[in-house]
Amino acid sequence: MSKAAPIVRHRSAWYWISAWWPVALAVGVIVVESTAAFGADHTSGPFRWVWQHLFGPVSDARWALLHHDIRKTGHFLGYGTMGLLWLRAWWMSLPNKHFLICAALALLGTAAIASMDEYHQSFLPNRTGIPSDVLLDCSGAVVLLLFYLLLRTLRPRKDFNRSA
Repeated sequence: MSKAAPIVRHRSAWYWISAWWPVALAVGVIVVESTAAFGADHTSGPFRWVWQHLFGPVSDARWALLHHDIRKTGHFLGYGTMGLLWLRAWWMSLPNKHFLICAALALLGTAAIASMDEYHQSFLPNRTGIPSDVLLDCSGAVVLLLFYLLLRTLRPRKDFNRSA
C-alpha cells in the first residue's frame, strides 16, 4: 500500500499578516522605547507624577529606587509579552510542531530582539546597554511562557467527539 500524500494547505496572505503583525508591532514598540527620549532621565518626571497622584508624595531617595524598579518591571513584562506574541506567531506558522519547539523559537526571537535593543542603547549617551537587562528580558519571556503552559495544561479539554 502506498502512503497518501500529505495535505498541503496554502495559507492566505491575511493569515500570515495576522500571525506576525503583533510581533512586528511589539518590535516597533521596543524600537521607539529604545531611543534617548525614553531614557531614565526622561521617564522619571512623568512616572513620578503618576505615582504621586496614585500613592502620595515620595522622597527623592525612595523615588530613585521605585523608578528603577518600575523600569525593570517594564522590561520583564514587556519582553514577557513579546515572548507570548512570538509563541503565537510560531504556533500559527508551524501548527504541527510541539509546544516546546515553538516556545524555544519564541525565546530565541525574544533574546535576539533584547540583545539588539541593549546593543543599540550602548551607543546612546543617556542609555546603558547591559547584558543583565537581556537576562531580565529573557526571564520575563520564560516566566510568561511557562505561565501560559501551566494555564493551558490546567484548562479542561473540550471533547469534540461527543454529540451535544
